[in-house]
Amino acid sequence: MSLYANTNHRFFGMAQAPSDASETRRIERWLATARVFLAVSALIAIRMDPTQLGHSLAAYGLLGFYMGNSILVLMLLRRRKASTSSFRLLVHAADIIWPAFISVFAEGPRSPFFLFFVFVLTAAAYRWGLWETLSTAAAEVVLLWAESLFLLHVWVRHGSALPWRLFSGLQINVTEFEPKRLFMLSVYLLVMGLLLGYLSEQQKRLRIEKAVVTRMLSTVRVEAGLTGTLQQLCGQIASMYAAGRLLVASQEIHSRRTFLGELRNGEGVASDFIWLDSGPRDASRYLDSFPGEVCYATHEKGRWSVIALDREGNQVAAPSTEPLLRLQERQPFRSVIAISFVFGGEWRGRVFVFDPSWQGERQEELRFLLDLFRQVGPAIYNVYLLHRLRRRAGAAERTRVARELHDGAVQSLIAVEMQVDVLRRQAENSPHVVSDELDRIQGLLREEVLKLRELMQQMKSIDVDARRFLNVVRDAVERFERETGISARFATDVENLEMPDKVCRELLRIVQEGLVNVRKHSKARHALVRLTSSASEWSLTVEDDGKGFPFSGRLKHDELDEMGKGPTIIKERVRLIAGALTVESNPGLGTRLEIKVPRSGESSDEL
Repeated sequence: MSLYANTNHRFFGMAQAPSDASETRRIERWLATARVFLAVSALIAIRMDPTQLGHSLAAYGLLGFYMGNSILVLMLLRRRKASTSSFRLLVHAADIIWPAFISVFAEGPRSPFFLFFVFVLTAAAYRWGLWETLSTAAAEVVLLWAESLFLLHVWVRHGSALPWRLFSGLQINVTEFEPKRLFMLSVYLLVMGLLLGYLSEQQKRLRIEKAVVTRMLSTVRVEAGLTGTLQQLCGQIASMYAAGRLLVASQEIHSRRTFLGELRNGEGVASDFIWLDSGPRDASRYLDSFPGEVCYATHEKGRWSVIALDREGNQVAAPSTEPLLRLQERQPFRSVIAISFVFGGEWRGRVFVFDPSWQGERQEELRFLLDLFRQVGPAIYNVYLLHRLRRRAGAAERTRVARELHDGAVQSLIAVEMQVDVLRRQAENSPHVVSDELDRIQGLLREEVLKLRELMQQMKSIDVDARRFLNVVRDAVERFERETGISARFATDVENLEMPDKVCRELLRIVQEGLVNVRKHSKARHALVRLTSSASEWSLTVEDDGKGFPFSGRLKHDELDEMGKGPTIIKERVRLIAGALTVESNPGLGTRLEIKVPRSGESSDEL
C-alpha cells in the first residue's frame, strides 16, 4: 500500500494513512539504537560518578536489566522484517516506566537520568504525533506524582518496617519528590511534550502535503488526455475533502469562450468528469469578483462567513458576498471552496469544491490548496499544450496527405480517365493506336500505385529498436525491389547492433527516403544499402547506378546547404541525430549518399 493512500484517515483535512512498514521499521531501529547508546552513556556516567546511584545492588541491577533489554529490542528489530503495533506499545510502556522508576534510586528525577524522560517523549513524537506525545508526558507526570505520594507517605513513615531486603541501606533523596519541586518538573515535561509533539505534527503535515502533491502530479499523464487528467485530479480532491460536487469553470482569454466541467462524488465513488453547456453569462457568474485567490464561504441562518487569501497566502477582506449569492442561485450549496488559476496567459478559471468536509485550521488548508494548484497547474497546462500540438500536427499531416493525393493520384487518375475516353473514341477508327496507349496508361497507373504505397508507408508510425532494425531495413529493401523491379540489396557486417531508438527510427526513414529518390529521379537499375559500425560511429550508405545529381564530385553537408543542393528531407533527418552527410555524384554513373552518426548519439534524448 502506498503512503497516504487511504483517505479514511484525515489530517487537517487532507488524506492521511499510517506510515508504511519500511518507514516504521526504520524509525524503530533508529530508536532502538538510540536507546542502547543512551544506556551505555548512563553506565559510563555511573562509572565516573557512582554516587548518582548510591551503592544499591537493586539500582545497578535495574540499569543492567535496562541495557540488556535495549540490546534485546535492537536485535529483535534487526532480525524481524516487521514491527507490530502491540510490540511498539509494549516497548513504549517500558520506556515510560523506566525513567520514573530509576529516578527513585538516583538523585531524584532531576538527575542526569532526566535524559530518559526526554528520550521517551522524542520516541512518542517520532512514532505518532501531538496527542500521543502529550499523553506520554502526562503518563510520566502521573507516575512521578504516584512515586511522590508513595515515598512521602509510605517510605518516610514506614520505610524501616518494610520487609524488602533488596532495598536495605538505600538512601533516597526524598526532597526531590516534594510537591513544589515536582510541580516544576511536571510543567517542564508537559511543555516539552507539547513542543516535541507540535514539531512532529508539523513535520508529518509537510510530509503529507508533499505526498498529496506527488500523488496528484503522478496522475497527470499525456496519454490520459485533458479530460482524463481532470477526471483523476478532481476525483482525488473531491475524495480528499469528502465533497459532494466539484465544478471547474475556465475561459480562454483571447476568444472569451467559457467552459464548464463537473464531477459528482456520491457514496465515496466519483462519477465521470463531464463537460456542461455554458453561455456568455457564465464567465461573470463563475469567474468575476470573487474574493481573493482562494476562499472558503459558508452560509448558515442567512449569514455569510468568508475566509479569503491573496496570492501570497495572506488573509484579505471579502468586499461583497454578491458573487457568492449569484453562484448559490445556480449551484445550491451550504459551503464552498473556490480556488482560482491562470495558465500561461491563455486561460483563467476557478475550481469550486461544494460542501467540503474537513478538519483543522481553515487558513492552513486554504494555503495548502493554493500551493497545490501552483504545482499541479503547470502540469495540466502542459497536457493541454501537448494535446493542442498533436491536434495541429494531425491537421497539418491530413492537409499534407490531401495535397499529395490531389497533386498526385487524383490528377493522374483524371488524366487516365480522359485518355481512356479518347481511346474509346479512337478504337473503331485507329485500333493500332490503342495498344501503345494502353501500355502507357498501365505504366502511369503502376507509378501512381507506387506513389500511394510510399505515401502510406510515410504515414505509418515507426516502432523500431536496435533489436529489430536490421530486419526492418532488409524487408524495406526487398519490398522496394519487388515493387519497382530495380535490383536492390542490403549489406551489413553488424551482428549485435547497439543503437538508440531515436537513431534507429531516423536511419530507417533515411533509407526509405533514399530508395524513393532512387525510383523517382535516378533511373537506376541497381541500388545498394550498406550499414557498417566502428568503435566511434555508425555509417550508412545508399548507392545507385543512375544518372546522379546535377553536379560532379563529393560534397559535405555544409557545402550542400551553401549550394542549395542535395536531398532536403534526408539532410534534415541527419541533423536530428547529429550526423554528417556526404553526397558523391557522378552524372551518368550514379550517386552515393554516406551518413555517419557518432556513437555519442547514444546519450541523446529519446523522442
